[in-house]
Amino acid sequence: MQTALFADIVGDSEISLWGLSGRKRLQRMLAGFKTVSLLDDLSALPDDANVLLLRADYLFDARVIEALLTLHENMVLLSPAHTPVAILTTGKHAQAMREVLNESLSLPVHLKRYTLESLQIGVQQNLKKKDSPYVLPIDRSNRKALESELFAASYKGVTDLVTKWLWPTPAFWVTQLCVRLGLKPNHVTLLSLLLALWAGVAFWYGYFAIGLIMGWGMTFLDTVDGKLARVTLTSSKIGDVLDHGLDIIHPPLWYLAWGIGLGGTATPLPNLELLVWLMFLGYIGGRLCEGAFQLWLAPFDIFIWRKLDSFHRLITARRNPNLILLTASWAIGQPETGFVLVVGWHLLSTAFLLFRLSIACYHRSQHGILHSWMEYIDPVRDRQQLAVKVFTRIPLAQQYDKPTISN
Repeated sequence: MQTALFADIVGDSEISLWGLSGRKRLQRMLAGFKTVSLLDDLSALPDDANVLLLRADYLFDARVIEALLTLHENMVLLSPAHTPVAILTTGKHAQAMREVLNESLSLPVHLKRYTLESLQIGVQQNLKKKDSPYVLPIDRSNRKALESELFAASYKGVTDLVTKWLWPTPAFWVTQLCVRLGLKPNHVTLLSLLLALWAGVAFWYGYFAIGLIMGWGMTFLDTVDGKLARVTLTSSKIGDVLDHGLDIIHPPLWYLAWGIGLGGTATPLPNLELLVWLMFLGYIGGRLCEGAFQLWLAPFDIFIWRKLDSFHRLITARRNPNLILLTASWAIGQPETGFVLVVGWHLLSTAFLLFRLSIACYHRSQHGILHSWMEYIDPVRDRQQLAVKVFTRIPLAQQYDKPTISN
């Protein structure tokens, strides 16, 4: 349980990353913790108050700050180059410790030293991944590398093959453009919503080519808005609801519209109503399996339970793999085949999820709590494993340091 404490940011960075200075980034990160009060003046701090001091010329992994907030002792966090970058202390010693981070005073010998390895940071459940944490100095020489690091860190580890391998490079460029233009994630989400609606209308009336262009545009923007939100630490409740709600609602409506659109083609599908019902059965059934696993069996997503489940997520019946089926079928002039394939792939994927859910239930009854395979690996040490190569990454090498900061 996190203890209420104060936080003070020391100095600032000489450059901005994704439009945010080091100080501004830390302010936004700390604002996400309800137990933290950000200080403007150390002089008013009670002697016995707990305070976390952070250097603003360093890029902190959010998980590192979260881990520091759970500690209950005076300590200093050392960067990989053994430079003090964060200190947890009391109000009585806060000013002196601030000078330590400013490198005006030497680090006290008695202060307990922590490294990134000491913090024992584990699996990121929300992003379905396990990457090594980082604390990196911010300067002009590594600006591009740090922006790339932040962008890569914003990606889910376990996701579909399109999001993992096709979108990252163009999404990086478009996210940069959004930052330069001052666009917010909600702006991108609203455009994504419009494309989703237009794609559905196009499918409904049999304009499959136009619908596919809009559909792929929507899926691309769905990647961009999330990355933009994470690299700029900008989010809102309405944006979160729109984004996740749209992701859940629109795919089956697209497939329904595609099926109806087939009625105006030269090869309308027989038993269309039955196929539509089977599609909804497969879609809803798959979602229910995922929800049941996380609600009753484990505190993590079914797709990071075993390596097999993570590989299944690459191709399971979600929007992007299904769009591949629809696009391929349209390209060969058989849009009706695409609809049948989507229905069949939903049913097969859901059957597999039901099988995995039953295995998980048995495992839980026999062995107790379930654990994700990611809990037992190290992204660097176990790099030779295929699943580790595919679903984890090695963050930017932490081999450089910078001795001074601005005041």
